Amino acid sequence: MALKLFLVAAARPNFMKVAPIWRALQQYPEAFDPHLIHTGQHYDSNMSEIFFADLGLPQPHFHLGVGSGTHAEQTAGVMMAFEKICVQEKPDLVLVVGDVNATMAATITAAKLWIDVGHVEAGLRSRDRLMPEEINRLATDALADLLFTPSADADENLLQEGVPREKIILVGNIMIDSLVHARKRVADRAKYTDYGLKANDYGLVTLHRPSNVDDPASLRQLCECLVELRFPLIFPVHPRTRKVMAKHKLDDL
Repeated sequence: MALKLFLVAAARPNFMKVAPIWRALQQYPEAFDPHLIHTGQHYDSNMSEIFFADLGLPQPHFHLGVGSGTHAEQTAGVMMAFEKICVQEKPDLVLVVGDVNATMAATITAAKLWIDVGHVEAGLRSRDRLMPEEINRLATDALADLLFTPSADADENLLQEGVPREKIILVGNIMIDSLVHARKRVADRAKYTDYGLKANDYGLVTLHRPSNVDDPASLRQLCECLVELRFPLIFPVHPRTRKVMAKHKLDDL
């Protein structure tokens, strides 16, 4: 009988990590019965649906519709909604990725229902507990049954925290799989030509981490540094960043 597997995605980085896993699972239909769970942390078309289409993911089997909110609201919302479908569907394994609130919430929920959990991108550490992602990583790795790590230093982090070596599986960086899969399609689009640019003659900027963009002074400093660079930049502005830039007139720099 195929292993019934819940693959949990919440935010854009999750979708890019889930896609290569989904494609790999499709190669073994007799061994795996995967179900895609979208928690809804990113819930509008620009933040989720377009990524499912571009990455070749199917429509989610379950959409929890949690949406935005405080860390506590998101965590509680995922736990309550995810518990219901776990009880109903009885998966054999829950696979979580990354370090968003839903990663931790799904892990806690599954662990309390005695469902095995695998964590892809386990063992990454910043040593900064002011980052909510760091709290999510620590809690997830403490409860997960299988820890799929991207690098040898992630293995060492887990070993230093007392994780048994037999639970740690070095698999490499899942984001590289997504990059390789998308590279030709992205190159063929040559999007930079829309801005009158040439290949290898510009930089790409993204800014969205709360510690960088929520504080107007920090964001201003980053924007001022970007303005001083002596080559063109393409800057697809995250909605979170755009809101702060507009409020404090940073888009006029």
